[in-house]
Amino acid sequence: MKSKSFDFAIVGAGIVGLAHAFHLAERGFKVGVFERGAMATGASVRNFGMVWPIGQPPGEMREMALKSREIWLEVLQRAGIWHRSYGSMHLAYHADELAVLAEFVEQAPALNYQCSIIPPDQVKAKSPHIRTEGLLGAMWSPEEICVSPRQVVAELPAFLQRMGVEFHYSTAVSAVESQRIFAGGREYQVDQTVICTGDDFETLFPDRFRDFGMVRTKLQMLRAKPKMARYDLGCHLCAGLTLGHYANFRICKSLEPLWERVQRELPDHVKWGVHLLVSQHEDGQLTIGDSHEYGEAVFPFLREDIDRLILSYLDSFLPVQELEITERWHGVYAKHPTRTYIIDNPVPNVTIATGVGGAGMTLSFGFAGKVVEEMLDGPFSL
Repeated sequence: MKSKSFDFAIVGAGIVGLAHAFHLAERGFKVGVFERGAMATGASVRNFGMVWPIGQPPGEMREMALKSREIWLEVLQRAGIWHRSYGSMHLAYHADELAVLAEFVEQAPALNYQCSIIPPDQVKAKSPHIRTEGLLGAMWSPEEICVSPRQVVAELPAFLQRMGVEFHYSTAVSAVESQRIFAGGREYQVDQTVICTGDDFETLFPDRFRDFGMVRTKLQMLRAKPKMARYDLGCHLCAGLTLGHYANFRICKSLEPLWERVQRELPDHVKWGVHLLVSQHEDGQLTIGDSHEYGEAVFPFLREDIDRLILSYLDSFLPVQELEITERWHGVYAKHPTRTYIIDNPVPNVTIATGVGGAGMTLSFGFAGKVVEEMLDGPFSL
C-alpha cells in the first residue's frame, strides 16, 4: 500500500533525529519521522541531560557544541520545556587535578572557552552539599545546561508537530532506497532520507556500518533521591577522573602525571572507564554515572561491582549517605574509534548521520544543522 509523500523522512526519534526534524521544519519542508518503538528508548532517554560544551575539544567540535547550545535554548524556550542554565564545576581534591584545571584555564580564552578557577569557599557557595575536606578549588564554567532527557524526548515531538512534522511511532523502517522508504508495511515516497538510528548497525545499510568500524559503548548509571528537603546541587558536578575522559583536557601537559597517579591508585575505575558526572532534574532527583565498556555486543546485565566503583568515587566529593538510590540502568551509544561523527551517503538522497558518541545531547542541534546545510547547500563552516 502506498502512503503520503514527504520532502524528508527521518529514521529515528531520538534527540539527533528530532534535531534534524527541527532544522528541516524551520526551513518549511514536509517532514516525517519514523520510530520503530512507541517512543525512543535508547541513549536519548538514558543520559544525564547535560548540554556540556566544556567537554568538547577546541576547534570544530567546540564551535559545534556552542551552536548547539544556542539552538537548544531557543527550542526549549519556544517549546516550554523545563531546563536550567546553571553551569558546571570540575572539583579538585588533589594538587595535580588543580594543576590540570589551571593549565586549561590559562589557555581557555584563546580557544574560546569561558571558565575560571574558583577557591573552596566559592565552590561551596555554588554547591553546598559537596565535601569540603581536602577541597582545593574547582574550575567553574557558566555555559552548561540541564534538561530532563525523558521529558525532552516525550515532549519535544508535540512542539515539532505544531511546526508541521508528522510522527509515525511503532513503525519500523525496513528498507531505504534513493527516494522511497518501506515502513510498517507501507511504501512512502520521499525526496531525501536521514538515518539517525543510534546503535542499530544491523537494520539499514549494515555493510556501511561495518565499513565505518563503529562500536557500541555500554554505560552503567543510577538515579538518586536526596533524603533532605530542598536539596539543590547548584550546578553540574564532576571531579578528577573526568579530566582523563574528555578530549578538551588533552591540550594540558600536566594531564599525563595526573593520569599516571590515577592508574596507580584507582586501577579498577580506569579498567571500567568510570568517571563521575552528576546532574539534578526538575523533580529534584540526581542522575549519577557512569562507566564505559566498549565492544560490538552489549549484554543487558548490570554489574554490582561497577556500581560500587561509581558510588565509592561519588562519595569522595558528594556524601552518598544523603542519597537514596531509586533507579539503575544501562545506556548504549554508537561510537567511532577515531572520528567525532559520521556523515555518509550510501545511496543518492540518503544520509546517515551518526557517531557523535556520548555527546549526543550536547551536539545534537549543532550536528543536525551541519548535516542539513550540507544536504541542501553543500559543506559549510560553523
